[in-house]
Amino acid sequence: MQQKLLPPRLFLIALALMTAVHLFAEPEPKWGSPAQTIAGILIALFFLGITIAGSRQFARAKTNINTFMKPDKLVTTGLFRYTRNPMYLGFAGALVGAAIALNCLTGLIVALAFIVVADRWYIRFEERAMSENFGEAYAAYRTQTRRWI
Repeated sequence: MQQKLLPPRLFLIALALMTAVHLFAEPEPKWGSPAQTIAGILIALFFLGITIAGSRQFARAKTNINTFMKPDKLVTTGLFRYTRNPMYLGFAGALVGAAIALNCLTGLIVALAFIVVADRWYIRFEERAMSENFGEAYAAYRTQTRRWI
């Protein structure tokens, strides 16, 4: 079985890269105020909560969560009423929160890179698979619910 880079791993790689750049590559890493650090951590935790809630919703629906496997159920309730991709939204928001907590402008570039990869690679792949599997039902869902927010 071929291994592919799954979104949670890409998230962890992005977080590690952001932290390493902040600590080792930026000239004299500077921390923001304690309030900024706390705000960034709270933002990151809030968005990780969205990712976890989305994955739990998939578990309750007993549907496949693996990006590269054939989708078996169309989930359109809960968080999926507001965004077709709450887990990617959660990962992206958590990276932005981490960049804020680290006071790391480069971290925002890493978060943006994650968003571009998620949108152009993962989400487009999933949308094709969903269209093939669920046809009109997925087309109707796409017209009612945004890709991100």
